Amino acid sequence: MTSDIQAVSSASRAPAAALAQALASRSAVADQSSAPKVSAPKPIDIRYDAAQAQRNLQEAVRSLNDQMESKKTGLGFSIDQSLNRPVVTVTNAETGEVVRKIPTDVVIQMAHSIDDMKGLLLNAKV
Repeated sequence: MTSDIQAVSSASRAPAAALAQALASRSAVADQSSAPKVSAPKPIDIRYDAAQAQRNLQEAVRSLNDQMESKKTGLGFSIDQSLNRPVVTVTNAETGEVVRKIPTDVVIQMAHSIDDMKGLLLNAKV
């Protein structure tokens, strides 16, 4: 009877050992094939042309103004040259009166004053 038990237990170990070996070999193959491939990104040559960007901005403002004129709306777009910031003007289409300016004239004048004072408080290059 003990020989029957030993025979059954050794027979049951053989498939278990084969299964364990198959799983081990399968996981080794899976580890190699599923490993992520890492590569450095290709360098990109980025160039910024400030003059071209300014021309593009001026063209966009011109295009917006043309569209607003064709639709008879009272919106005007411009660029403050010294601050290089956009200014939006809302006007009454019938009278031409300025209803609102964004940013306001006071804010624009303050920004000009601050811009004029640059270099007075600290005149050093960093």
